[in-house]
Amino acid sequence: MKKYLFLLVCWLGTLPLAQAQPNTNIISWKARYSHYTYLMQEMHKQYLVRDSDFNSALLSPAKMAEYTSKLRGNAKKAVGELPQKTPLNAQITGTIQAESFRIEKLVLESRPNFHLSCNLYLPQQSSEKKPAVLLFCGHEMTSKATESYQKTALLFVKNGFVVLAIDPVSQSERMQIVDSVGKPFTKSSTNEHTMLNAGCNLVGTSIAAYELYDNIRALDYLCTRSEVDTTRMGCLGNSGGGTQTVYFIANDPRMKVAAPCSFVAKRERNFELTYAADGCQHLMGEGHYGLEIGDFLIAFAPKPLLLLAARFDFVDYTGTEMVAKELSKVYALQNCAEKFKLFTFDDGHGISQPKREAAVSWFRKWLCNDSSKVMEENISVQNENTLKCVEQGQVLQQFAHETNISQINLSMAKQWEKDRKAFLQSDQKIIEAKVAELLGLDVSKPSIQAEIIDKKKLSGYLQTKLIIRSKGEIPFPCLVYEPLETNSRTQIEIILDENGKAAAVKDSLNILQQCKNNTLIFVPDLSGVGEMADLSDCNDPKYWNKEYRCAMASLHIGKTVVGQRVSDLLRLIQYTKENPNVNKTNISIKANGLYVPVALHAAVFSKDISQIKLPEHYHSYLNWIEKPTEKDAYSYLVPNVLRYYDLPDLRQWLLKNKAIRFISDH
Repeated sequence: MKKYLFLLVCWLGTLPLAQAQPNTNIISWKARYSHYTYLMQEMHKQYLVRDSDFNSALLSPAKMAEYTSKLRGNAKKAVGELPQKTPLNAQITGTIQAESFRIEKLVLESRPNFHLSCNLYLPQQSSEKKPAVLLFCGHEMTSKATESYQKTALLFVKNGFVVLAIDPVSQSERMQIVDSVGKPFTKSSTNEHTMLNAGCNLVGTSIAAYELYDNIRALDYLCTRSEVDTTRMGCLGNSGGGTQTVYFIANDPRMKVAAPCSFVAKRERNFELTYAADGCQHLMGEGHYGLEIGDFLIAFAPKPLLLLAARFDFVDYTGTEMVAKELSKVYALQNCAEKFKLFTFDDGHGISQPKREAAVSWFRKWLCNDSSKVMEENISVQNENTLKCVEQGQVLQQFAHETNISQINLSMAKQWEKDRKAFLQSDQKIIEAKVAELLGLDVSKPSIQAEIIDKKKLSGYLQTKLIIRSKGEIPFPCLVYEPLETNSRTQIEIILDENGKAAAVKDSLNILQQCKNNTLIFVPDLSGVGEMADLSDCNDPKYWNKEYRCAMASLHIGKTVVGQRVSDLLRLIQYTKENPNVNKTNISIKANGLYVPVALHAAVFSKDISQIKLPEHYHSYLNWIEKPTEKDAYSYLVPNVLRYYDLPDLRQWLLKNKAIRFISDH
């Protein structure tokens, strides 16, 4: 056997070298770290400014008041525009009677034909109005029926509180992507949240904003109940419910007390240590607006605030301590240090019994003027089906005209169709400015340096390996294929293949033929593609996107991955014009996949692109809303873009206003 293997190896060694796949890699360092490293550097710059502003605010109560006022304004900007309120049409669909309390099964219409399910826990009836609590659920699919959340609600109700436990979208009875019989497409709420969030972003909103608005409407309902003292209301939530708590208290002034659990840490450290979180745990542009997670809590000060944390949580406890240290300074500055507390228990993620006891004790102290310690005795919970609010199991099946998040987003986008047409009739400079703003693009022309890594003459053409550099930007690699002789009629083609330059040049005979036809060819890997592609191990498959962490970090700092690639492409075009012997104003772009929006957007700013070759069929932005289950939406995403244009609109504008020739690549 060893003899045959030896002969086989010898035979393989005699094969012509031309049959081997050429090495197209150019960068000598670990290029797959470059994109995320750049984004983190940009994020650090933003938070250095934020930290400086925060430290300046600590100099006086007046400066802190100015700082918190700015925080509240920026928090509203990050949330975006919320819809007008409509009738809640509350329905009590059932009641569970216990000895000292009852549970009402409740359905509210937070938007027209968009229902939320919740359980209302009410203490034994009396003429005295009770303090009330909104309980925001974490990401468990059982949501309000999750054992720890039931026990939290029951401990509160047994201590004299009205409690409203709310199902977030994509959980329990509120799944958004289901088949005809109500079976969810995914088993994970975080998976569905993230899929839907991309479509939300395209119309300038987010899943976090949907949750926030649902919670505002739930509070509106709570305020109508005769049992509730509306001057004594608070909220708490665990994990994803902790996220909802943080965003809620910065945006709804009716809250008097709050206790987020197993969420609060430093956003900057989270991106470094565990990367982007679920789609529902981000608001677009938080870093751009200078918002740390702790800032949403600072905006709540000086109201009583309890942080619930675990020393062995996967949530970064060091980051939790850092936030707590900042909050302690804020509350001390306002002479109310006693109104802030960090409660830590030596366990893991979740609102366990010690945290529940601490939360109810905290709420009783500040809403009931009772500082005695609350102890939890044995509590029996209901099964999930008992607590369900609709017979069909899902609100999408229960109500004949029920809509879902994708349909709401699509309706918004279609309402703006006239606005999109009007925008593309604007002056070109206005269009360029808005497109640059949406992309997070700096359109200034930086100086370009081309580092030649290798240059050699092959059969019929010259091959050069380059690294394109600009100060402050990500260096990116490019293969150049040059005819042996160039002249003023030499054409330029840039090939953008979403699978990388190695895939683009696999057909070397085609490259040779183009060079013989007097074409100078550039084949780059722009930021995050090919040789520069992010590490797959750093992008959880549940997020349905191969570069999720880079895309979310980009959105966080006010940029987009599309905009970064447009910047790269414009720099490459700038470099191609340095060759004195070619036709500089007749550049052809061939693009596929995630490069399609890059080519179209680059043409808005370049005077030198004369032709774009695209696949016959490619995604529009509306497509990503209509089909949220398709992968890699975040690689195409431009926030709020559908107020101004869709990709087919942009193509038509380029055809009409810049006379760009489009060719279908079959």
